[in-house]
Amino acid sequence: MKNLELYNGGLPVEEIFYKWYKLKWGGMLLTFTGIVRDDGGATGLSFDIYEPMLESWFDKWSDRVLMAHSIGDVLVGETSFMCGVYSKHREFKLIEEFVEDFKANAPIWKYDIIDGKRIFAKDRSKKLPNAGILK
Repeated sequence: MKNLELYNGGLPVEEIFYKWYKLKWGGMLLTFTGIVRDDGGATGLSFDIYEPMLESWFDKWSDRVLMAHSIGDVLVGETSFMCGVYSKHREFKLIEEFVEDFKANAPIWKYDIIDGKRIFAKDRSKKLPNAGILK
């Protein structure tokens, strides 16, 4: 199993969690799950991912963190993002550091789905370092 998995549409949360639970890397599995919320009249979110850049970014985390993310449309109430940390001890700071790095640097572009149209969520997006995108 790769520590980074991408899925079309909403994530199969139970399947992913069960797979992670069975890995037995340590005595603790701490997970973070991102659920699409009803926000600003959107019926969902849509995601574009540049996979080679995402894999390169994730490399520095891959020995400590598991991650799953959606590509394409994810409706309100569905899950678009999961990450998990296995350890012998509590790793609350590690998962917080990962999520913050993910939000700032992962090459994933988010769109609101409003009236069946994808509208780039520029106000909730960050310019990627050295990418020249989102000026």
